[in-house]
Amino acid sequence: MMELGGAAPAADLIKDVSEADFMADVVDASMQVPVIVDFWAPWCGPCKTLGPALEAEVTAAKGAVKMAKVNVDEAQMIAGQMRIQSIPTVYAFWQGQPIDGFQGALPASELKAFIDGVIEKSGGDASGGLDDAVAAAEEMLEAGEAADAAQTFAAILGEDPQHAVAYGGLVRAHIAIDDLEQAEAILNGAPAEISSSPELEAAHAQLELAKQAADAGPVAELKAAVEADPDNHQARFDLAQALHANGDAEGAVNELLELFRRDRDWNEGAAKTQLFTVFDALKPNDPVVLNGRRKLSSMIFA
Repeated sequence: MMELGGAAPAADLIKDVSEADFMADVVDASMQVPVIVDFWAPWCGPCKTLGPALEAEVTAAKGAVKMAKVNVDEAQMIAGQMRIQSIPTVYAFWQGQPIDGFQGALPASELKAFIDGVIEKSGGDASGGLDDAVAAAEEMLEAGEAADAAQTFAAILGEDPQHAVAYGGLVRAHIAIDDLEQAEAILNGAPAEISSSPELEAAHAQLELAKQAADAGPVAELKAAVEADPDNHQARFDLAQALHANGDAEGAVNELLELFRRDRDWNEGAAKTQLFTVFDALKPNDPVVLNGRRKLSSMIFA
């Protein structure tokens, strides 16, 4: 698996900071990287929940932020200077000044949003550099280097197991190398949190179309069958599958639209279902999708 850059050791990211260390470990340190300061006390119940959750999010940020833990019982002067009224209280320092903060315990999702916001305000990359890796993997996939793309997508997931774009990309890479069984296994193993994401929905649609392609019939024979009997709905449906299997998504959509026009209820609405599968597999702004959806809507609401 390729490396995407080493993470800073936890000891360097998270420190217990005293009054004597505050200037060096918070104010001075924040000149280089944002520092999240957690004001807490041993007797504070909510602090026991917030502290570990905050540490986890700081660690996940891979060095884009650091964290200082300040026990207010032992740092009363700092607490007074910061006007800490209740705990837990969290401040984010950047360039020697507080730039954001909150009081009380927050759920993990809001903590992540808080830290991402701090990173962005400081001009950093909240994605930890993964966006560049995703773009590189997508370029590999488009260039036909599916095995290299799969390796890169897997490395990204090693950094962020819930990265929906990388997960969908890994599925698409295995489809490209014709390993449909592995692609399906990866898709079925996706974390529940991202299983309904647009990226995985698109990957699922592409997998379904790839499975159909394996059984697609010859285009010429199916065209002849449709020309001989335009109301042969099964032949038209099979022709659409064959066209898509041969890279003609627009032709497939046109045949499915014609089938829907002739009999929208045929085979329990198979034409409409297949149209949506084709649409989902393409990018939302693809002209084939935009034109196809417009034509389908005009038929439905006519």
